[in-house]
Amino acid sequence: MDVVIKDLNPVIQLLLVMTLFSLLPFVFVCMTPFLRFVIVFSMLKTALGTQQVPPAIALIGLSMILTFYTIGPVFNQMYEAGQVPYQKNGDIVLAIQEGSKPLKEYMLKQTRQEDLAFFVSKTRSDMPESPEDITLWEVAPAYIISELKTSFEIGFIVFVPFIVLDLVVANILLALGMFMLSPTIISLPFKLLIFIAVDGWSLIVKGLVQSFN
Repeated sequence: MDVVIKDLNPVIQLLLVMTLFSLLPFVFVCMTPFLRFVIVFSMLKTALGTQQVPPAIALIGLSMILTFYTIGPVFNQMYEAGQVPYQKNGDIVLAIQEGSKPLKEYMLKQTRQEDLAFFVSKTRSDMPESPEDITLWEVAPAYIISELKTSFEIGFIVFVPFIVLDLVVANILLALGMFMLSPTIISLPFKLLIFIAVDGWSLIVKGLVQSFN
């Protein structure tokens, strides 16, 4: 494989590199902790019942910052791993191939074995003997599925207290005969009060950062 990449025409190498760069937004969104952060924050916003607060751009910005904070060491490893072959022979494609290995190792740590086994079995007849034999594109879909499940599990845990508060307020209003008053209007201030009292943002951010192995 290395020989084939090395023998590629420089023009073709440039086209491959441009194609890979066009996939960078996909890589950042789906193959980093960004996916978990943005899903949990979106579900938290829905659970609170605040329509436009905080703004979506603020949640995305916070998710990006936390992503760089969480996976920063992996990015450094990717740069160092790709820098060596590039400085040696100027092979950009090989540098990208080597630089992607730390990202693959990170995703393997966060991926459930059953998801990984399913996608690996669909691309090859024999199971790989070691993690090094698994390709990045076999790990990626398994990682995304695993992250979606983990994100929704965390989101469910975040959602439950707010749902309980909504039910309590709705029952109180029903007992008082206030059928025309929306329970969400009454419960929203209490949600915000409780969330602030327990320092909710700090708890959720710390819990999300610590949820990565």
